[in-house]
Amino acid sequence: MERQSKYQTRSFKTGDTALIAGLHKRDDGTEEKVIEGYFAVFNQETELWPGAYEEISPDAFNETLSEDIRALINHDTTLVLGRNTSGTLELREDARGLWGSIKTNPNDMDAMNLYERVRRGDVTQCSFGFDILKEKTEWRDDGSVKWILEKVKLYEVSVCTFPAYEGTGVQARHDEVKQHQKRQLEQRKKEVEERIKNVKTACIE
Repeated sequence: MERQSKYQTRSFKTGDTALIAGLHKRDDGTEEKVIEGYFAVFNQETELWPGAYEEISPDAFNETLSEDIRALINHDTTLVLGRNTSGTLELREDARGLWGSIKTNPNDMDAMNLYERVRRGDVTQCSFGFDILKEKTEWRDDGSVKWILEKVKLYEVSVCTFPAYEGTGVQARHDEVKQHQKRQLEQRKKEVEERIKNVKTACIE
């Protein structure tokens, strides 16, 4: 399977917004098969691992939706379902999240098979490939951490059988937490050393 390795992939909680398949009427009265739903939901925490979370801010995708974006099957770049520049993929942000609609190709067997799997409810999940342009980190008093994605560059959205996190991006999160914990430990060590120094000074005086 081919896929870009330079960008990250995520599958955020979408609650009751599973993908659905259905028929849409064209202006000429004919029907087309579409797969649609929310590929991301705003202001909902998704757990990366216990104590570590990510959340997408409203308008995080706004500046990237006019760029060339594909709809794929399982992040496989050889299995293209649609493309926004060709009019076969529609993406838009609303108050809830990033909504998309894919116009399936009736001559593409992979697309038709996927459409039927989504229609039956066998496949309902999704994911997206992106780079982070701007984010905010919240280190909480209970030791947990949350990254808030404020601006991202979107490359693709995918209909997935088993959505998964791209390993490199999550590992980078782990490394960031370790560095933060190391800095905290060093800071506490300095504070203890300073208190001991002050106590010794007070005793001498």
